[in-house]
Amino acid sequence: MILVVYAVLAVTHIVVSAFDVTWAEWATKPLLMPLLALYVGLRKGPRLVVAALLLSAAGDVALQFAEPDLLFLVGMGFFGAAHVCYIAYFVRHGRRRLGVVPVYVLLWAGLIAWLWPDLGALQVPVAAYSLLLFTTGATSARLGLRAGLGGAFFVLSDTLIAVGLADHDLPGPDIWVMVTYALAQVLLATAVIGTHQSHKLSAKDNAS
Repeated sequence: MILVVYAVLAVTHIVVSAFDVTWAEWATKPLLMPLLALYVGLRKGPRLVVAALLLSAAGDVALQFAEPDLLFLVGMGFFGAAHVCYIAYFVRHGRRRLGVVPVYVLLWAGLIAWLWPDLGALQVPVAAYSLLLFTTGATSARLGLRAGLGGAFFVLSDTLIAVGLADHDLPGPDIWVMVTYALAQVLLATAVIGTHQSHKLSAKDNAS
């Protein structure tokens, strides 16, 4: 039921964003990640992932008021902390899959090389944050296809934001940022619950 509410709210947010209904955008976006955190928490999912989702929610709120550069950096900081939580969980509980790592390293290096001249004062913060972002993408694949897709969508979503910061806007960037972000987080949350429950069952079988 929570995931249904999340889906309806995410679609609503994307639609009102497309029509520039600002008050509705601001009312819907801060509710998305707390709903997923509730979903993970009620299923006794890992605290690291609950923390990642709540930190993402804090980042969402900060970025809504991101006109001052300081608040943008605060939002980036919240999301950076969320990525640290995700990475820690994926490294601890995933299986080693080295094949995607070189791909993400090359993509990160190429992105930074492309955007660096146009990022101005945000060069170092964006480079540092995007390194955490791409590490989330690479480590998420350790949990399997669903989590790997979630990590990839997260990378795509925030890459679109970085491209916008460098004044290389794509058509309809805000919509695509939210579509990929909403997909990323729900894929990660549901993948983690699936893995977490499988580990619990294995532990019970081993104990018996």
